[in-house]
Amino acid sequence: MFTPTLMQGQRILVTGGGTGLGRAMAEQFLGLGADVAICGRRKQVCDETAEAWRAQFPGRRIDTFGVDIRVAAAVEEMVEAIWQTGGLTGLVNNAAGNFISPTEALSPRAFDAIANIVFHGTFYVTQGVGRRWVAEAKAGRWQAGQPYRSVMSIITTWVDNGSPYVVPSAMSKAGIDVMTKSLAVEWAKFGVRLNAVGPGEIPTEGMSKRLNPGEEPGARSKAHNPMARTGSMAELQHLAAFLMAPGQCDWLTGQSIMMDGGNALATGGNFYELRSWSDGDWLAARERIESQNAKDRAQRG
Repeated sequence: MFTPTLMQGQRILVTGGGTGLGRAMAEQFLGLGADVAICGRRKQVCDETAEAWRAQFPGRRIDTFGVDIRVAAAVEEMVEAIWQTGGLTGLVNNAAGNFISPTEALSPRAFDAIANIVFHGTFYVTQGVGRRWVAEAKAGRWQAGQPYRSVMSIITTWVDNGSPYVVPSAMSKAGIDVMTKSLAVEWAKFGVRLNAVGPGEIPTEGMSKRLNPGEEPGARSKAHNPMARTGSMAELQHLAAFLMAPGQCDWLTGQSIMMDGGNALATGGNFYELRSWSDGDWLAARERIESQNAKDRAQRG
């Protein structure tokens, strides 16, 4: 679909790039000639991913960082380290957290666990990178006619209408949507483009076990999606490459693209059907989610 050198000369940071959607997008960039940096709380996972890539993409630069993006100082340290070795041409905000829960059952800690990753963390990384791009433009190291620097943020298909049972994520992703539109205007004159993508269901371990616990991955989409299927990693990879590669459509900025087979248009793209769950259903779901959380904590340790 794209030429193998489409992204040659690019260097892109993908948050949450060691697994799932982030890994797939970063791998696509590498395959098109870009260098990448990936970060995540589980540095060992990032390192293992990078090691596999180095064998697959010899000659590409691949940097890894063990960073909790909820910590602004840690984000700043990572971004400064990247700039000490040449800076970036692109950023993909992919790191996220989510789980289903009745809102009345949420503790402040549970709310903060999502909001601090999804919204605060995304802002910290975007501002840290964007601040340096703005400084470069003011110093004359970017001028009109040169390739734009690009930010792509992963949002959700329910940013416009909200969603029951995932309120912390819905609020945070809506904030990222607003940030995308606001900064697209504010930073355009400095050569920075920002767009967002709301993928429908593309089954991954983390997503499936926290948002559809106990279900067959993809079963809900097959039953309710207008196309009667889930999305594929390849479809997200192609869209990400189009948005991040220079010269594809540089006038596209401040947009939120929903890639979900028309599901949000048909159903709102949310978790309304969970209104029929009993207390026992919610208890079973919580136990499965906590089991997945414990597995992730063990890997971070």
